[in-house]
Amino acid sequence: MNILVTLTYYYPHWTGLTAYAKRLAEGLAQRGHHITVLTSQFEPELKREESYHGVRIVRLPVLTHLSRGVLMPGFVGALNRLAQEHDVLQVHTPMLETNLVTRIGLLHHKPTVITHHGDLVMPNNPRDQFIERVTTALMMQGEREAARITVHSCDYADNSKFLSPFRSKVECIYPPVEIPEPNLQAVASWRAELGLTQNKLVGFAGRFVEEKGFDYLLQAIPLVRAQIPNVKFVYAGEINVVYEHFFDKWKHLVDQERESIVTLGLIRDPQQLANFYAMCDVFALPSRTDCFPSVQIEALLSGTPLVSTNIPGARQVVRVTGMGKLVTPRDPRALADGLVEVLNHRDAYVKPRAEIRAVFDTEKTLDEYEALFASLVNQS
Repeated sequence: MNILVTLTYYYPHWTGLTAYAKRLAEGLAQRGHHITVLTSQFEPELKREESYHGVRIVRLPVLTHLSRGVLMPGFVGALNRLAQEHDVLQVHTPMLETNLVTRIGLLHHKPTVITHHGDLVMPNNPRDQFIERVTTALMMQGEREAARITVHSCDYADNSKFLSPFRSKVECIYPPVEIPEPNLQAVASWRAELGLTQNKLVGFAGRFVEEKGFDYLLQAIPLVRAQIPNVKFVYAGEINVVYEHFFDKWKHLVDQERESIVTLGLIRDPQQLANFYAMCDVFALPSRTDCFPSVQIEALLSGTPLVSTNIPGARQVVRVTGMGKLVTPRDPRALADGLVEVLNHRDAYVKPRAEIRAVFDTEKTLDEYEALFASLVNQS
């Protein structure tokens, strides 16, 4: 099949959404399908077109940034041209141009699959709220026109007001997650280099934005430390690369808890990332809203249990594996109690890697997408 994939950011940009799209595109390319990714040239030095790991990448110049998104004046023309060359279209949302993709798909009688990575949640200020309303309206129009919608879990689909009008055409497919086994010798060496051999470690990772709920984790730090004095909180991510000023709002808590926080920066190397997870005794996910963060599965595959907020989508991993504890969302005390419980009884929550991989199997994910695309192509 010839499959055209559209999304705002692709390789070498790195978020959970882009990692998902990249794994899926490359996995399907390895199976012999022809994959083209249409995306933004978000950095001027990136090539306008290249082939990477068997995937053709077409990047469009960016006129301006619009909060977390971008404006690409050449998008409609490029999409119209490429749509005619492909059998099926896929758009990874949130994306401002979602309904343009579905409209052009309909124009050329090409089915469109929307892969929904979560309802758009923007900061509570007039500008961002306006962007959220406009983008959501455009995405909803795209959802109406799409042939199918895929989402990471039925738990999220069943609880999303955004998806509820389209539930009959939603298919639930677990994300493709790949991470090597941790190198335990390297993990021990890294702990020693950081001076953390004698500490209990709570890991957290991701963009420092409102929906990730890191402010609740910062408020939980003294509550955990009161019961486990030698605890440290280890962050993998970029604090200064943000889409809004959420970090600035809570910087006073970061400064207040500086002695308890270790920052490692963004980790791109898969082996080092696996070692990061394995170095931590527990991984925290304090999100306000989160469709299905892949960091949870990566942590489990690295042998590290979770403490996650009990919200639709994000709670799915703990529910189906039992490798962690769910806590009340937006509650620093509940989060602290959950972290203390897992830190004190860690062995009770750890499952074998093979047991986790049996649930979250990338080849099964590829099978399901391949079958979905093939069924739509055969119907068109």
